[in-house]
Amino acid sequence: MSPGGRVEAATERVGEIITDRPRTVIIAFLLLTAVFAGGMTQVSTSSGSTDSFTEDLPEQQALDDINEKFQGPFETDSETTQLIHEGDDVLTRQALLEMLSVLERVDQQDDLWMSSANGPAPAIAQAIDPTATTPAEQQRVIRHASDRELRSAIRALSERPSFERTLSDDFNSREAAASASITVITHDPPEGADEMQRVQTTIQSMADDADGSIHTLGSGIIDAEFSNVIGDSMSLVMPVVMVLLLTFLVIAYRDPIDLVLGLIALVMTIIWTFGFLGFAGIPFDQMMISVPVLLLAVGVDFGIHIINRYREETIDGTEPIPSMRLALGQLLVAFVIVTATTVFGFGANVVSDLAPIRRMGMAASVGIVFTFLIFGLFLPPAKIESDRFRERYNVPAFNSTPIASEDSGLGRMLAVPARISDRAPAMIVLAILVLAAVVGGYGAGVDNTFDTDDFLPPEEQPGYVDYLPASMTPADYTVTETVNIIEDRFATAESISVMIYVEGPFERAHALTALTAPNEDPPESFAVGPHGEASARSIVTVIQSYADQNPQFGELVERSDLNGDGIPDQNLERIYDELMASPYADSADDYLTEDRRAAKVSYTVDSEASQDEIATDASRLAEDFRYSATATGETIIFAAVSDLIYESAIQGLVLAIVLSALFLVLTYTILERKPMLGIVNVFPIIVAVIVLLATMRALGMSLNALTATILSISIGVGIAYSVHVTHLYTDEIGGGMESREALLTTLTGTGGALAGSMATTSLGTGALTLAISPILGDFGFLMALSVFYSFVASMTVLPPALQLWARWETIVG
Repeated sequence: MSPGGRVEAATERVGEIITDRPRTVIIAFLLLTAVFAGGMTQVSTSSGSTDSFTEDLPEQQALDDINEKFQGPFETDSETTQLIHEGDDVLTRQALLEMLSVLERVDQQDDLWMSSANGPAPAIAQAIDPTATTPAEQQRVIRHASDRELRSAIRALSERPSFERTLSDDFNSREAAASASITVITHDPPEGADEMQRVQTTIQSMADDADGSIHTLGSGIIDAEFSNVIGDSMSLVMPVVMVLLLTFLVIAYRDPIDLVLGLIALVMTIIWTFGFLGFAGIPFDQMMISVPVLLLAVGVDFGIHIINRYREETIDGTEPIPSMRLALGQLLVAFVIVTATTVFGFGANVVSDLAPIRRMGMAASVGIVFTFLIFGLFLPPAKIESDRFRERYNVPAFNSTPIASEDSGLGRMLAVPARISDRAPAMIVLAILVLAAVVGGYGAGVDNTFDTDDFLPPEEQPGYVDYLPASMTPADYTVTETVNIIEDRFATAESISVMIYVEGPFERAHALTALTAPNEDPPESFAVGPHGEASARSIVTVIQSYADQNPQFGELVERSDLNGDGIPDQNLERIYDELMASPYADSADDYLTEDRRAAKVSYTVDSEASQDEIATDASRLAEDFRYSATATGETIIFAAVSDLIYESAIQGLVLAIVLSALFLVLTYTILERKPMLGIVNVFPIIVAVIVLLATMRALGMSLNALTATILSISIGVGIAYSVHVTHLYTDEIGGGMESREALLTTLTGTGGALAGSMATTSLGTGALTLAISPILGDFGFLMALSVFYSFVASMTVLPPALQLWARWETIVG
């Protein structure tokens, strides 16, 4: 028996088992559903923050070393909480007391583990009375100090860069005034404790209840809000998806019993997939929200095809069992092909170097297999049993006609491409290739960036939230607003600078010269000084600042400067010792480690430069250092992630196309001995992806962490349309039809089901635009667009390609 005959025999055998023992099959699937339901209780959620994308990057490792070894007011690790105070003047007596009042409440609650607090209010109090070490004592000092004592303390502290960095960039030392400040609470949790979310949300409540405007920021709050985004997005998206799918299921099935069967199958798909996540220990994060939406959309597609094809047979008078066997005989192979190619599309993301993308690809791939099993093997026997129930109790069949026919308006419209392509298929295919090349060249310029703003919840809720019932109203989000305040109000925020982590040692002669030499002729985006030099802050600038303030120290620096460039070349150990014993010790700690073997250099960069330009220039600058140096900082790390995202997108796309094409070539070789049909099958979906990329560029959308996966996913989801068309077309050809008639029959038959599944899939995935997270909204919009493009390409690009293939077969055959 030929390979194609063996496949056909296996398909018939599966069809016989399903139709001969429908109740056994149903019970088996229901038992499996109960098992997977147990796994749903084990599903954990992940905040899905940017940390999961940046782990293991060299640039992130360098930043981690900086955060560990150097002090700074903007650290947001798991042991610190930041309080950002806003007002007309946060250095007034009343404003200082407001902040100290919050600190006192935190200090009094032992389970908040506060070990210290550093900020303007504690610093000013201790400048007046060094013995005031607790918030309560510091309040007493501030309350009883005279206005003159307060101003004097602030002016004296303003000479310390570490104090100035905790104040907004409008700080006026003469007036002793600033509009914002940062106070950092350091925590000392017990060993093994992992409750920073509870700690920081408690502090946030205290700050919200206090007088004045005090914002709270920390890793626990960020994780809490990211988790809320997941829950809020699911509560907004899933009801809309279900309503849309229900609406189109009503339109497609037009029968309440068939509708219930379709819904049961959809629910089972979700239970199986979430159960798998629980058993496999895969966390559910923001990127995972797209998975159930995609599975529901694909499930509806499978369900419509099964029911529609079954109805096409029964409407001609065929009995239910033979009708279902015929439907399964035609569709099971197509379903296997669609499932395999969809798994290739989704699973191609498993090769990504980024863990969240890998997890999403794995979950979606397994979910698609579950979708095939439930809709391909469970829905048919369920349909048979429901029809037996209908016949036994005389339940009316309502409307059981197929979605489209040759005589319907939709059928006539879908037949147009087949009629046009019959005239000059070669010219049409050539024109499509030329147009695709032009559009592809334009789409290749699509932007690829990675930004934390993609993941942050919106600073302001969308307008439709006002009309939602209380149970669906999203939580209030503060992280975005607080982050924006830090970036806008504080000149030393890391987001506007690039850091170079340099490994020394730095007590050797000329070590400091090695830190400054690259600054004289820096790359373009770093040349922001008045004479084209770099604007850098390092241990050298701290030494120079203290030298300007202390004549005795200035003389030491001058004696140690051998070439007159203002940078000491010797006596470095003594210089460091005196600096560390000065008011500038905190600033020195921010740029030089205690063992003096590592240093940090912070650069201001051109605000007009792109992320890629800054990253490239930073890498060049790091190479100019005599010592081992690594460029880091938010911009550098995000640029590195952007490169990985782009590489993953291209690798995933190429892998999806290659695997799908090879599989289809092999499949059509086995089934039909027509390998070229595999290439023809992939052709329209490649065109659809090219148009999608061009659309993204035209709309100013970028390939970010989630939208980058759209390329390979488009192959996986979109190829289903061309597979169904090609598979039914070859069936009709095999039955003796001419190519033109086979296309007409195919497009008016399965084309109607494809139109229905396109509508449900597009609107279902498009519902993600309602998600709270912007990145999910973009993904949903592009997914809907991708499905629409794939359907249109299968209806317009595939027919002339099939016609051209048929003529080529005639010539070579």
